[in-house]
Amino acid sequence: MTAADLPPTLGLRHLALWVPSARFDATVAFYREGMGMAVDWQPDPDNVYLSSGADNLAIHRAAPERAVEQATSPLDHLGFCVPSAADVERWHARLSGGAERWGLESVGAPRRHRDDSTSFYFRDPAGHLVQIIHIPSLRP
Repeated sequence: MTAADLPPTLGLRHLALWVPSARFDATVAFYREGMGMAVDWQPDPDNVYLSSGADNLAIHRAAPERAVEQATSPLDHLGFCVPSAADVERWHARLSGGAERWGLESVGAPRRHRDDSTSFYFRDPAGHLVQIIHIPSLRP
């Protein structure tokens, strides 16, 4: 059996992040309040699974002995796709306006890329690089 014999995947729609304990609550609050995600499941105080209805984001509290450093992580950034370039602009207005409230850093200006996508980047309360992006070639 080859991949062509199987139904296509639904896409890369689940991501799990380690978050330092000191930034755990602020990070969960940002994804709930700032990004509008709902708690899908919280099995214990150290793990929260959030969803927009189209994806799943797991936030795991890192144990104190576990170093959580961007430089040691293979993760470059995570991206939230939106339906249009105009939606990128709307998300930028919302998140840049709430950057201090949610503890966001470096909310950059939206820009158009060579592939005709439009996006901007910022750092969430735990320091992860996050992108809001419209990719014209993606189907909803």
